[in-house]
Amino acid sequence: MAFALLSILIAAIPVTYCYPAAFQDLKGSSRNRTSIKFLAVGDWGGVPYPPYVTAVQKTTAKEMSKVAEQMGADFILALGDNFYFKGVNSVDSPRFQETFETVYTAKSLRVPWYILAGNHDHLGNVQAQIDYTQKSDRWKFPSYYYELNFHIPNTGKTLTIIMLDTVMLCGNSDDYKDEQPRGPLRAVDANRQLTWLQDRLARSKADFLLVAGHYPVWSVSEHGPTECLLQRLHPLLLKHNVTAYLCGHDHNLQYLEESGVGYVVSGAGNFLDADVRHWNHVPKGSLKFFTGQASTLGGFVHAEVEKDKMTVTFFQAKGTSLYRTVLSQRNGH
Repeated sequence: MAFALLSILIAAIPVTYCYPAAFQDLKGSSRNRTSIKFLAVGDWGGVPYPPYVTAVQKTTAKEMSKVAEQMGADFILALGDNFYFKGVNSVDSPRFQETFETVYTAKSLRVPWYILAGNHDHLGNVQAQIDYTQKSDRWKFPSYYYELNFHIPNTGKTLTIIMLDTVMLCGNSDDYKDEQPRGPLRAVDANRQLTWLQDRLARSKADFLLVAGHYPVWSVSEHGPTECLLQRLHPLLLKHNVTAYLCGHDHNLQYLEESGVGYVVSGAGNFLDADVRHWNHVPKGSLKFFTGQASTLGGFVHAEVEKDKMTVTFFQAKGTSLYRTVLSQRNGH
C-alpha cells in the first residue's frame, strides 16, 4: 500500500516544472563593468502562415538589435505568446526558424533568450518549446517556471528574475469573451507553482527582485487587470518587496507603479493595440505611461540594473525612446 502510494506521488511530480537556482554567467564580463542590461519583449510570435512574421515584428526586431548594440544587452526576456496563434506542435516545428531564428539575426541579439509561455503557446505543445532549448544555442526555456540569479559585476549586488507560467497558474483566457482566465487546467500544478513561488520569494536576498509572467497584474488595455493574479500574486509582490513585475498579453507598452512595485507591460513585439477600456480599473494615479499607437511600429523595453538602481526605458520600433523610469533596490538590502 505504501509503495503504491509512493508510486502515485512520484508519478504526479512533473519532470520539467521547476528549475534549480544557480547563478548564471554573463558572457564578456569585463573588469570595469558594473551593471546588467537586458531587453524585454512580449507577444512577438509572428503568424502561422507565410511569411510567418508581421511588419511590426520585423521593425521591432531591427530596433531591438540597434538598442542592444548601442546600449548593451546581456540577455532577452521573452514574455510569452512566442508563436501565434496556437504555439508549436513539436520541437521540429519550422516555426522556430521562421518566427525566431531568421528574424532576430543580428549579432547583438545572439545572447540568451529566457523564455516563458503565453496563452497562445498553451494552445500548442509547451513542452516542445522547452525541448527546443536543447537544439538552440540561445533559446533558454528549462521548465514551465524557473528562477534566474545574476551577480551584478563588480558591485557585490545581485539580481534575481523569477519566470512564471501564469497560464498554468490561472488558466487559459483565449476562448472567453471578457478574456479573463477561468481557473487552471490542473489545480495541482497551479498550487505547486504557487507554493514554489512563495518559497523562492521568501528566501530571496537579492538586491533587485523581478517577477515575470505573461498575464498582467495591472493593465488599462483590452485584457485589463488579471483577477486571478490580483488574488494570488499581487499580495506576494507587495509582501516580499518585489522590485518590478514584467508581462505582455496586452499588445502595447505600459508602465504603472503601485505601493513601490513597478509594473511593466511590454507586449508590442508583433501587434499593436491602443485600446484603453480598463483605464479606470487600475489604482488611481498608478498609470505613468501608455502607448499602443500603430505609428510606433512596435516596441520593447531596455533595462539596466546597477549597484543601487534599475533604469527601465521604453522604446518604439521607429527609433526613439518614449519613457524612462528609475526603480530603487529593495529595502533592507
